[in-house]
Amino acid sequence: MQYKHRLIEKYILEVFQYYPVIAVLGARQVGKSTLIENLFKDRIKTIVFDPVIDILNAREDPDFFLQNNPCPLFLDEIQYAPELLNSIKRKVDMEKKNGMFIFSGSQNLSVLKNISESLAGRVSILNLLPMTKKELEGTNNPSFLEYWLSDDPGGDGYKYFEKATSLFPFIWRGGYPKLLEFPDHLVPGYFESYLRTYIERDVRTVSNIGSLQHFGKFIGILAAYTGQEINHTQIGRELGIDRKTALAWTQVAESTFQWFSVPAFSRNAVKRIAGKEKGYFTDTGFACYMQRISTPDVIGQHPMIGNLFETYIVMEIIKAVQSWPVKPNFFHFRSYSGAEVDLILEINSKLYPIEIKVKSNPSRRDIMGIRSLKECFPNENIQKGLVICATESPSYISDDVFAIPWWSI
Repeated sequence: MQYKHRLIEKYILEVFQYYPVIAVLGARQVGKSTLIENLFKDRIKTIVFDPVIDILNAREDPDFFLQNNPCPLFLDEIQYAPELLNSIKRKVDMEKKNGMFIFSGSQNLSVLKNISESLAGRVSILNLLPMTKKELEGTNNPSFLEYWLSDDPGGDGYKYFEKATSLFPFIWRGGYPKLLEFPDHLVPGYFESYLRTYIERDVRTVSNIGSLQHFGKFIGILAAYTGQEINHTQIGRELGIDRKTALAWTQVAESTFQWFSVPAFSRNAVKRIAGKEKGYFTDTGFACYMQRISTPDVIGQHPMIGNLFETYIVMEIIKAVQSWPVKPNFFHFRSYSGAEVDLILEINSKLYPIEIKVKSNPSRRDIMGIRSLKECFPNENIQKGLVICATESPSYISDDVFAIPWWSI
């Protein structure tokens, strides 16, 4: 299969010139190893660690391992050899060079804890998520998102993309690179194997969960909550566990890059704002499998179509900003009266509200949440709103809200 370029490539190459160590973290099979090996080709040696076998005696004698494997060095699945980190720190401090080590890992919690304790100030940590639509298609067209944040939404200088063929295949397949070469009928089998490997390797390593089968059912329930505010008490009740356990398991899913939480926006000034987090499955293909959605066409009639579409768009936005030097903060808004804004980006002290609607003709009724946000926070610097939907062409819904096609993100 031909290599597909990733949006974060240029950023990785640049950062590696200024740090002795970079760590590329992400879920299993998002393409971390393929990305690094294609970026550096023959310029770097790769060593892949294993949870059982002590590769090249790295865990037993890390100093000897480093003596026999000169830099630059790509250490894949570093979470299986945490004993190396202190030796790497000593080597970095002694040689005082940049571009020495690249780590990869699929367990955010364990890797970050060990790295932060051992290599603070010496490492740049980057996240790699499943592929974006543009990466899957091999296109490098600019995203409207950057254009919108430049304070000129809807200007004549923006070139809009041609319409995508269909939304549902992108949602149903998701963004794991391996699926590029799979026909539709093999996609469910891929996710079945992925779930088993994820639970047996990543989850078992990260957390002492008594019943891994029980945790697999929890992941299925979590997929049903994608794009919604999370009620851990209710999730626990459905699974027969307490709220504390449901919360801990959600944190495990987040630390292994399967779940992304978005906090509620508040400056602690307006008491009628609800404070629950919203959550998103990081890959809609995996979410569709967990909900046993067998084909792309089923999505159009599925009760979860709105949540899946919102999840897809939110994750496309989150993926797009991973290569930005300054990433925005992400929030959602919901008042006790029910008004809500799906996503708010905060950057440079400005708030950019986004509504996500799975419809082709959004109306003023669809932007009531943006109006409510402005009423609740009159002193905030709230910019023009954006509605991402299935409209054929971009247009203004009101003087301060702009609608764009989903495929231009």
